[in-house]
Amino acid sequence: MAERIGTLYGVGVGTSDPELITLKGLRVLQRSQVVAFPAGTGERRGMAETIVASHLRQEQIRLAIAFPYTQDEAVLTQAWHAGAEQVWHYLNQGQDVVFVSEGDVSLYSTFTYLAQALQSHHPTVQVETIPGICSPLASAAVLGIPLTVRRQKLAILPALYTVSELETTLEWADVVVLMKVSSVYPQVWSVLERYHLLERSYVVERATSEHQKIYSNLTNRPTLELPYFSLLIVKVNEA
Repeated sequence: MAERIGTLYGVGVGTSDPELITLKGLRVLQRSQVVAFPAGTGERRGMAETIVASHLRQEQIRLAIAFPYTQDEAVLTQAWHAGAEQVWHYLNQGQDVVFVSEGDVSLYSTFTYLAQALQSHHPTVQVETIPGICSPLASAAVLGIPLTVRRQKLAILPALYTVSELETTLEWADVVVLMKVSSVYPQVWSVLERYHLLERSYVVERATSEHQKIYSNLTNRPTLELPYFSLLIVKVNEA
């Protein structure tokens, strides 16, 4: 074992545009010996790796960690712990590891589970997080609208929610953000139609990327074919 244990940094790198990483995040990224990120599928890079690729030095170790796309808790837990041991291999040699994640590392991020798994086996390891620009903020920016103003109440729902949960949220929130809405879009559209909110709803897919698309007023769009990185903003009540 090395004289010192390395530090695990979680760095949020924004939604797609490589210039949206913070100065602190960039400094930590470029000085660390090991850069970890969720592995892509097949031969493709993952989103986080793609975002930071232009910032990396050739001599840095790139560590792709496989996180399966499943809701099976047992499979996910096994993957988080396996990833934690991959990271520990380098930390135990005294090397710092930066785990980069799209968006922000504290908002529905894989980094949270990886760090928790690591600390469950190695409680003394140091973990530091550096925030990034999350997709609700990036989407509001590309839409050219404020996400919230004055006393507006904001609700952010993850990809998995029931229709009843969405309906309950629409009753009290002034602005609702639905993360990764692609898999439930037809059901969501029907709810928004019943609540007469389609004209005040926006979909942003792949925010800040060269493939970004924006859909405003969803009245005539009941069957959008959306990619995984898609988000919906509903302005329930105007300020």
